[in-house]
Amino acid sequence: MPSTKYIQAKILSLDALQHKAALWRFKGMRVVFTNGCFDLLHLGHLHSLSEAKALGDVLVVGLNTDASVKRLKGPTRPIQDETTRAEILANLLLVDAVVLFDEDTPLNLIQTLTPNVLAKGGDYQPETIVGYQWVTQHGGQVAIVPLLEGHSTTGIVGRMA
Repeated sequence: MPSTKYIQAKILSLDALQHKAALWRFKGMRVVFTNGCFDLLHLGHLHSLSEAKALGDVLVVGLNTDASVKRLKGPTRPIQDETTRAEILANLLLVDAVVLFDEDTPLNLIQTLTPNVLAKGGDYQPETIVGYQWVTQHGGQVAIVPLLEGHSTTGIVGRMA
């Protein structure tokens, strides 16, 4: 298991992410960005993250803060706090960086990072994904990664109830 120091180094502030991204780009690395709440990490999340990572060299995960999750999912969520969720994601070898965002959408984060690839799981049309215009106007691409049917946090919470 990776050391705590190594894990903490993968959880970045927005400023630190900007500096890391500049270094990755200098090295010619392709930066992929995805985002979500990742409240109860499950096989569907791992599948989506793995598919996103395969689109480039570096995977950055934007993670909704507790306040943002509560606004999006309701008063009973999140189940796990943002620190726990960030550390779980940072423990994954395929995740290179985790950055928290408090807004309802990751647009500011996407504009700050300007990834080469914006990846989102689901049945979206690329043009409807937050950040599509920014990423494509800056020479990047938007990719939809397939969901793994039958695996969702909402489904797990429903079965637990």
